Amino acid sequence: MDSMPGIASKTGAVEEILNILSALYPHPTTELIHESSWQLLVATILSAQCTDKRVNMITPRIFSQFPNPEDLAKTTPQAVEELIRDCGLFRTKARNLVATAELLVTNYGGQMPATREQLMELPGVGRKTANVILANCFDVDAIAVDTHVFRLAHRLGWSDAKDVQGTEEDLMEVLPQNQWRDAHHWLIYHGRRICVAKNPDCLNCRLKNLCPKIGVNASRKARP
Repeated sequence: MDSMPGIASKTGAVEEILNILSALYPHPTTELIHESSWQLLVATILSAQCTDKRVNMITPRIFSQFPNPEDLAKTTPQAVEELIRDCGLFRTKARNLVATAELLVTNYGGQMPATREQLMELPGVGRKTANVILANCFDVDAIAVDTHVFRLAHRLGWSDAKDVQGTEEDLMEVLPQNQWRDAHHWLIYHGRRICVAKNPDCLNCRLKNLCPKIGVNASRKARP
């Protein structure tokens, strides 16, 4: 990969940003509430076009009735729809959840596969979801690029890729591998709290003297 323009070519600046983020957000982890890899998989599938807060309200309904893949595999998408109707794309997600449960039972004895390739064979599981499971459940160095990670990677000048996979590849070049998992969460936290999509709070951002603010309009560099 060619060197990224601006900040990403300055290893010291990248390191300083990561140090600031690590101090701001210690002990980073997913904000999706879960007690097992199965529960995290369900929650992550539901999180597409839905907030973590909403997902955390929905998942207890599912887990109380279907605590494992074996139970969910025996039900119908229509039954799941009734439990997740307040989640975006609920019909598609219900179909994917049941089909994924069936595949886990049939192919993996109800256990979670531990490779990206196997995870991405599950209905409703793309690269981002697979990376979430690998990083949080199997301690694999992985970067899951969601909307927040994508936005901050571009504003910081760490990527100029047009798509998610290109952005992930750029971040893998820019960031130390042993910090991929934590950096993923740091960027999400910062994107939710400070570097929001509209009117980012640049005035009060701890990164303001290091960030090139690529793509941030001058009128949006501070908010009251």
